[in-house]
Amino acid sequence: MNLVQLRRSSSALIAAAMLAATGTGARADEPKTWTDPATAPAEIMPLAAQSLLLGVARSGERYVAVGSRGQILLSGDGRTWKQVEVPTRLTFTAVTAVDGQVWAVGHEGIIVHSADGGEHWLVQHEDSPQAQDDESADDADTDTRQGVPLLSVWFDDAKRGFAVGAYSLALRTDDGGEHWLPMTVAAGNTPAADDDASATKDKGKHALTFSKNELKIGEEATPHLNAIVRTGGGGLLIVGERGSAFRSRDDGATWQRRQLPYDGSMFGAIAYAGDHAVAFGLRGHVYETSDLGEHWNALETGTELSLMGGTALPEGGAVIVGANGTILVRGKAGEPLQGRVDQPAGVIAAVLALDAGTLLLAGENGLGTFPLK
Repeated sequence: MNLVQLRRSSSALIAAAMLAATGTGARADEPKTWTDPATAPAEIMPLAAQSLLLGVARSGERYVAVGSRGQILLSGDGRTWKQVEVPTRLTFTAVTAVDGQVWAVGHEGIIVHSADGGEHWLVQHEDSPQAQDDESADDADTDTRQGVPLLSVWFDDAKRGFAVGAYSLALRTDDGGEHWLPMTVAAGNTPAADDDASATKDKGKHALTFSKNELKIGEEATPHLNAIVRTGGGGLLIVGERGSAFRSRDDGATWQRRQLPYDGSMFGAIAYAGDHAVAFGLRGHVYETSDLGEHWNALETGTELSLMGGTALPEGGAVIVGANGTILVRGKAGEPLQGRVDQPAGVIAAVLALDAGTLLLAGENGLGTFPLK
């Protein structure tokens, strides 16, 4: 069972338990009501800054944090936070900003936008299975109603942006999110002819055994796309499930698959100048490329804990965060990653540099700061 299925199963069990609890003593003829989290406004919670938060971004002079139950919080200094009203309770997984324009993405394909630095929000896209087809929706919108989560979002400017998610869901916009159009990133794979022949030959020799090709874990046809970034050289890079990576040098019109040396999932990426990027993910694996994914070099991390978020520092430096309060810091390109721990933070999902000496962390225990030096 993968992460997406686990989340869905957990949600179904919780919903069933709640219905059973609230149904005790209810009359059979009483109407049953259910609040669709996709259309219900987020509840304003006094401890929202201490709840599960999965993404952070800087919007002008403000910081924006997003997370569970549609919670979005704003801060002027990265230390004190206020929750704002949002027209959905779906969980947000990522956020990005271009000056005062902010976009957040999450479960059920939700995309919300703020034109005033995060104060007010409107839904731009939503794929909830409960949503009714809008007569005004175009065919492209209908094609992407998969009900699966978006996991990463990136905007170049106030008009051009990209969002990717589970089961190779990929969208783009050229008008600031007024319309989101599907992209084909992972086109699926079929076994090569020589592989088929080899498998048949092996079967003939050992009818009761599996061939090496049959035992090998193949490339996932529609892998989850966990993160998208653009490097300084203009290339787009996506990393995802089972070591899959995809790159585009024509602004997302076409994509090439470039497998990482490790078959585990990469959960995030950091982009730098030129074609330089760093990918990180499962069991503490970190890889670096200087040619937009053509070749990858492993970086020593000293941990087997999964790494969930990261941010760039000047001169090719990086901060990468993950499970059990893990924080890996590299001062500049070429230096080794140094491990540190913020145990109270729990699983850290996202990180930003507040200033030269302080990190902003977001994760399972909410928002907090950590000294960089």
